Amino acid sequence: MRRTAGLLITLPLLLAVACSSSTKAAGPATPTTASAAPTVPTPVNEASPMPTLSGGGYGSKATITLPEGQPSGQFVVNTVSEGDRAAVNKGDWVTVNYTAKDWTTGKDLPSSYDAGGKPQLYQAGSGQLVPAFDQSVIGKKVGSRLLVVAPPAAAFGDQGSSQLGVAKGDTVVFVLDIMESLPQDSTLSGAMTQAPANLPQVKDNGKAAVTITVPAGQAAPTDLQQAVLIKGEGKQVKSGQTLVVQYTGVLWSNGQQFDSSWTHGGAQAVQIGTGSVIEGWDKGLVGQNVGSRVLLVVPPALGYKDQAQGSVPANSTLVFVIDILEAV
Repeated sequence: MRRTAGLLITLPLLLAVACSSSTKAAGPATPTTASAAPTVPTPVNEASPMPTLSGGGYGSKATITLPEGQPSGQFVVNTVSEGDRAAVNKGDWVTVNYTAKDWTTGKDLPSSYDAGGKPQLYQAGSGQLVPAFDQSVIGKKVGSRLLVVAPPAAAFGDQGSSQLGVAKGDTVVFVLDIMESLPQDSTLSGAMTQAPANLPQVKDNGKAAVTITVPAGQAAPTDLQQAVLIKGEGKQVKSGQTLVVQYTGVLWSNGQQFDSSWTHGGAQAVQIGTGSVIEGWDKGLVGQNVGSRVLLVVPPALGYKDQAQGSVPANSTLVFVIDILEAV
């Protein structure tokens, strides 16, 4: 998503790969040449000894019991229970709940099931997270529970994670519950209701950017305008959540498209309600339901004000159509 559009990808990735000697940052990161991680072992289904699980099963926090003896050093990805939905492909936006334990110290690590915890949302196979997350889910079905034994090369390497309390060289055990997976070409379905005639009209183009037609001769509104074109039935968007969206933006002045998720490979992730995106998005999307297609007409005061942004002139009224695919 282009910075010139002001819609920044801001994912709070607690399990991001380390990119320097400091492990305090919690944002998207990839290894640099100077700190490249060691080669990740090829995953195997099982290796002795193996941890055992108890607890409530998929969708609830697991209890991980470590066996006697030292870990095998192999990267284990074991399907504890298999889901019945589509398999995760590389590049999909995947939502994963997790439980974790440091095998080296025997300590339980923070879990998404803990109070205040939240699932990880990331693109599978993109290198955003440690290989234990990044690679383990590819080819696995949504609804599956995975037991992952991650040696240092598949976990936090020789840097560890100060946030999680993992020392360098530790082996970490993860239990991953694959909750959702969205291909980058995901779109919304369902009957679309047009906005009032004084607002832009929208044509659905399937797996491509929508066509937005600005009403001819109509003065741009001075206040934020919003219309729900497809009413979703999912959870309500809350401030601070990360959304997966498809979007297209045009200028009110001439209808010219200046940005679209489809020009960046498809669905994108943004954090909402925190000032990470333009104010018109924060005001217009918080409170909407997942599965909704929302039309926003954003006046300059809630957009880029008197600052030009790339192909967007200063004092521009912006029109967006946004599909809310997920909220975490």
